[in-house]
Amino acid sequence: AHRCVHVHRVAGHEEHHDVLARPLQEEEDGPVVAFLETIVPTRVASSDPDSPGLVGRSPAFNRLIEELERVAPSETIVLLLGETGTGKELVARAIHARSRRANRAFCPVECSGLVETLIESELFGHERGSFTGACSRKAGLVEAAAGGTLFLDEIGDLPLPMQAKLLRFLETGTYRRVGGTDLLRADVRVIAATHRELPAMVERGEFRADLFYRLAAFPIRVPPLRERSEDIELLAEAISNRFSCGMHPCRLSSCAVERLRRYPFPGNVRELRNILERACLLSEDGSLEPEHLPAGLGEAAAPPAAEMGQRMMPLADVERRYLTWAAAHFPGDRGALARALGLSERTLFRKLRELRLG
Repeated sequence: AHRCVHVHRVAGHEEHHDVLARPLQEEEDGPVVAFLETIVPTRVASSDPDSPGLVGRSPAFNRLIEELERVAPSETIVLLLGETGTGKELVARAIHARSRRANRAFCPVECSGLVETLIESELFGHERGSFTGACSRKAGLVEAAAGGTLFLDEIGDLPLPMQAKLLRFLETGTYRRVGGTDLLRADVRVIAATHRELPAMVERGEFRADLFYRLAAFPIRVPPLRERSEDIELLAEAISNRFSCGMHPCRLSSCAVERLRRYPFPGNVRELRNILERACLLSEDGSLEPEHLPAGLGEAAAPPAAEMGQRMMPLADVERRYLTWAAAHFPGDRGALARALGLSERTLFRKLRELRLG
């Protein structure tokens, strides 16, 4: 059996479909005589720029949707991994929307934005008089998310003392309010997200190993924008449509699209949104040209070999500089880059990790 997400053209427009193919046999150990294909439209993704949810059609985006569709109907804890600005909260909301808890609360918690001394109170609540300023009983965010989904954003920023209490909550589903003695039970689905390298933090003693293994039941990597450059034009149209608020939306020229595709976007979709918002304000007629983009953005860059001229360099330095350049300017995903370089994906991934580019 094989399952994947494809973009199909239906009645003149594109739709994402979850495709499951199962082999059919006349006898249990006999040869496969046919395949039964089940095609189901997915509601969490679209290639329509007017869609309010996740937008894309690239292979990297489709792999993300495939994993999302697999885990959403379950109660499994999900750990979203990805760089800042890739849209991890949007992915978490999409998982919630496809779960049986879709009609209940989605409660996001910004772990890096909570004052360390008040984190436990914010999550689990407190009783009256439990500390100075606690004038009344307060329900925590766990209680507010009852029956729904608790989204723990930037979980890597959670202080170590709080990590132990969160682990106990995840293991038992129970908690106590600060200053309380009653053991309370919460019915919530947990989704966590971080841009940090949690395994490295575990090795340094900055993150609890037991909590990491509990959270990483189903890790999903949200791809950076440079790995889904095919989606840039579609995303740009979707973002400009949302800026327009009913007015005539901005449109990118082909030259502007090419500039954006050559740019590596370290800030990912968030950076693309900021660039387009600025460009829309600078444009007089709604047509976005290269001059409306930040100076130097996406201009063609020479590969390291052109910069070296006749100067001799160690081979290790040449490889390092060339891989850095290729990772920043190659328009496809990491699999396509590996094939273009004549490497296996595993080898390319290891080399990029050594250069801190993966």
